[in-house]
Amino acid sequence: MNTRTRVLTGTALAVALGAGAFGAVSASATPADDAAPVAAAAVAGKKDGPSDKNFTTTTHLTVDAATRAAQAALQAAQAENQKVTVAVVDRNGNTIVTLRGDGAGPQSYDSAQRKAFTAVSWNAPTSVLVGRLAQTPNLKDIPGTLFLGGGTPVQANGAPVAGIGVAGAPSGDLDEKFAKAGVDALGK
Repeated sequence: MNTRTRVLTGTALAVALGAGAFGAVSASATPADDAAPVAAAAVAGKKDGPSDKNFTTTTHLTVDAATRAAQAALQAAQAENQKVTVAVVDRNGNTIVTLRGDGAGPQSYDSAQRKAFTAVSWNAPTSVLVGRLAQTPNLKDIPGTLFLGGGTPVQANGAPVAGIGVAGAPSGDLDEKFAKAGVDALGK
């Protein structure tokens, strides 16, 4: 074996041993995250004091409730022989559930999500928001929004917690009727 081969072999062996030793030390180390939940719990548990201003309580629609609402909206559309997609988004506009009905057009998927996002963002049915475009036409330029009938907010104590959007029927009025059927299903 020449000198170069011995040096390379020795270096490779040293790297392998070092990596093994580092891995063994890392595997046995206690995660630093263990202290975080205790500290957060201690702060969250305080009843008085300035730390209470650091936390809010919000209401969220569960996956089960979102699915129930989407299914009710889809069933309302199917009862009228309409092929639609239904999307339910949370308060932040994140999709909770989307149901694409049999035969729904390819554009309906994105449109339903955007209608739901628009409704929850402004806490109003999208048919109402269409009227606001006359005064403020640049509203339609906000990314992710769609100002067509078919979206309606889901409220808890008057505040928006989710949005339901329906797309694919021949009119926004029908889409919105089906979205409202989804909201109504949550009250049952």
